[in-house]
Amino acid sequence: MTIRTYLEFTPKLADRAYVDESAVVIGQVTLGVDSSVWPLTVIRGDVHSISIGDRTNIQDGSVLHVTSPHSFPPDGFPLVIGNDVTVGHKVVLHGCTIGDRVLVGMGTVIMDGAIVEPDVIIGGGSVVTPGKTLTSGGLYVGSPVKRIRDLRQEELDFLVYSAEHYGKLKDMHLSTSKTLN
Repeated sequence: MTIRTYLEFTPKLADRAYVDESAVVIGQVTLGVDSSVWPLTVIRGDVHSISIGDRTNIQDGSVLHVTSPHSFPPDGFPLVIGNDVTVGHKVVLHGCTIGDRVLVGMGTVIMDGAIVEPDVIIGGGSVVTPGKTLTSGGLYVGSPVKRIRDLRQEELDFLVYSAEHYGKLKDMHLSTSKTLN
């Protein structure tokens, strides 16, 4: 894994966090307990902070970045991701806030100042435009994203299952992964 200091900031990884050796984590990044970062992911906290909660998984090829406080708006936009979040393959998260128990579908883009409240599913390939708020309990799809219906109980249950599943997979990787030279 590439964990890189930028200026005076070194990423902080909590207990049992997993970062694949091909991922890159730079600067002002905090990764929570039992969270995982999968192959070819880039998490770049160079111009603002990135906070990733407990039991959250950031899947292959995702890019996470922020907006500088020295730009517009004057405070910039950090990236804040809650607990038990599943971020699918090739997702772009930029200066947004993601609540607890959210599934972000593959290939989705969530932009500056957007807020995703807890208990939300975002369908693959969706675009969440700057400043948009996705309210709790909904299924959102499209470009730009729109709420299409309330989540069913089995979908709400799946949000927790997904986080637990990736926690178990992370543990298997931690116990068995070896790099061949």
